[in-house]
Amino acid sequence: MRQGEAVNRHADPAAWWKAVYSDVPLTTQWDDGDHSGDRRGTTPTSSNSPPTMVFSMLAALDVDGAGRVLEIGTGTGWNAALLSHRLGAGNVVTAEVDEETAAEARRRLGRAGFRPTSVVGDGAKGHPEGAPFDRVIATCSVGEVPYAWVAQSRPGGVIVAPWGPGYGGEAVVRLTVGDDGMASGRFVGSSAFMRLRRQRAFRPGSLEYLSGPWPADGAESSTSLSPEELGGWPAMFAIGVQVPGAFPRIERYADGSYTLWLHDTAVTSWATADWEPGRGSYEVVQSGPRRLWGEVEAAWSWWDDRGRPGFERFGLTVSPDGHSVWLDSPDHPVPLRD
Repeated sequence: MRQGEAVNRHADPAAWWKAVYSDVPLTTQWDDGDHSGDRRGTTPTSSNSPPTMVFSMLAALDVDGAGRVLEIGTGTGWNAALLSHRLGAGNVVTAEVDEETAAEARRRLGRAGFRPTSVVGDGAKGHPEGAPFDRVIATCSVGEVPYAWVAQSRPGGVIVAPWGPGYGGEAVVRLTVGDDGMASGRFVGSSAFMRLRRQRAFRPGSLEYLSGPWPADGAESSTSLSPEELGGWPAMFAIGVQVPGAFPRIERYADGSYTLWLHDTAVTSWATADWEPGRGSYEVVQSGPRRLWGEVEAAWSWWDDRGRPGFERFGLTVSPDGHSVWLDSPDHPVPLRD
């Protein structure tokens, strides 16, 4: 099933084959399996990634000469089949949180002649019984790399995972595990994956932040920074790293204008910026102990002052105490604004 339409292999095999061989994501589950039928559900919760994304991540994983591999997120089983073909199924462990999805993947893999170790459970825990691993690859995104993945990797091992802050923006990071129990490496390309189930976030609606009729208790001001400048994936990534615990929403209007809402996850602060075509100044309203527009504007300016770096200039270091995002080298951590 693709995002917009159902494709049934038996009812329309030609359309099914066309979809499977297209370089697009194919949604295979909605709403954690609670949805059924031909119409799309509310939230896609499992999918088959575009071939170009699958192959680029496997290239970053660099399994030539590698031994054992742990995959987080079995999904359809296609990626596990590719790993099994290259390394032998006995060297592949694939973990899937959804029992039905895992069972269907096992059936597909078996029909293809592959029987990797299939684990049903929380991928954030890895698979300590099969450790140590030479490679770990995640087919779901994370905002924090579970340290279990590092601890279960051999020194010199490689971890490839989509990583992104809660604000938005995401890229695939390639980490190398050191003898000191830390893992560090650069981001290698843009991505957009479903979140690891344990790390999904609840996003309150905008009205839950208001204390009364508009503009509630908000302080009004203006800015020359267009909300349009904040919408690109690298910009959102750079903002999100600096402004933790915040996320945006867009409220669009019939005339093409829109309001950018900024919220904090603690439900204490909010801000809005109104965009209209042809304007050079934009109305801002802020409320709460955090001045979210000020934080976001400062974060964007930091990114802009450094030449608007793309993902390839950013890197990530993971330790038992947490993680740190850096620009160009680990000696230059990205600042925090909260």
